Amino acid sequence: MKIVCETKRLTVRQFEFSDAAFVIQLLNDDLFIRFIGDKNVRTQEDAINYLKTGPMASYEQHGFSLNLVCLKENYTPIGMCGLLKRDELESPDLGYAFLPEYSGKGYAREAAENALKTVMKTCSLDKVVAVTHPDNVRSNKLLETIGFRFKETIEWYGSQNNLYEYLG
Repeated sequence: MKIVCETKRLTVRQFEFSDAAFVIQLLNDDLFIRFIGDKNVRTQEDAINYLKTGPMASYEQHGFSLNLVCLKENYTPIGMCGLLKRDELESPDLGYAFLPEYSGKGYAREAAENALKTVMKTCSLDKVVAVTHPDNVRSNKLLETIGFRFKETIEWYGSQNNLYEYLG
């Protein structure tokens, strides 16, 4: 298990194939599909392929990616958080998603703030961006709370989105 960072309440670690069942649950949550998109991950095989070609490939190529976020006290998986490097964006972007029962408790802020600072330092990054739907009020507020600044509205996968920037 490769730990990215820890907080008082959370452990953020790299994904492993044993996390496939959780990945299926999270990626099929209604809010995930609404605000992030349908990744068509429905089976154990789909989840393993998603992990292999997504986060695990990015760990190898860039040294960072999305990570599993779990409660420190009992390692219950509650979400994912980390940086991604997408061809469409000039800088890595911060991504996160949490199961609805763990929303509104400060976990996303805690994970995002700590993972962002840790990865920026260990990978010598000076700028990170984030993309959110304008109507994803909680996500827009979270980004501003942890120091992102609104830059512009962009066309992203067929819809208008807010682009934020964080300078380390």
